[in-house]
Amino acid sequence: MATDFTKYIASVPDYPEKGIMFRDISPLMADGQAFHAATDEIVAYAKDKGVEMVVGPEARGFIVGCPVAYEMGIGFAPARKEGKLPRETVKASYDLEYGQSALYLHKDAIKPGQKVLVTDDLLATGGTIGATIQLVEDLGGIVVGTAFLIELQDLHGRDKLKGYDIFSLMQY
Repeated sequence: MATDFTKYIASVPDYPEKGIMFRDISPLMADGQAFHAATDEIVAYAKDKGVEMVVGPEARGFIVGCPVAYEMGIGFAPARKEGKLPRETVKASYDLEYGQSALYLHKDAIKPGQKVLVTDDLLATGGTIGATIQLVEDLGGIVVGTAFLIELQDLHGRDKLKGYDIFSLMQY
């Protein structure tokens, strides 16, 4: 029987601003059994896709991706903000509600042809994940899937990720 992960998500109205319903994954992470079960579901998805490397954007992508990589015995590469990676990097810019941001990945993080899973806590508008996918592909990696704890359907992130397989444990 599948776990109902929604009972481990705290919904916080009007955070960080009025009109926003914030979905807090902290209670899920705080419950060892629930966090393990969520990780196991993503691992099963990743194994089915033949994943060889996991990439996640900072910081919550690390929370989701690292235990998946560990459980599978494969590597994890962090997509970070400017100035956080010490060696040569590639860059991908993406739009925010007001302005732009960018993510960086070490140039040697992905091997050409490597099958990659991109993970994050949440699929919202798809901008961060789109940039992460671009980084992987710029290095010759093949994004075989994306995995999220939560998908906010009203923000249409799937529309930006057309052509990519999307796995989410919960939808709001």
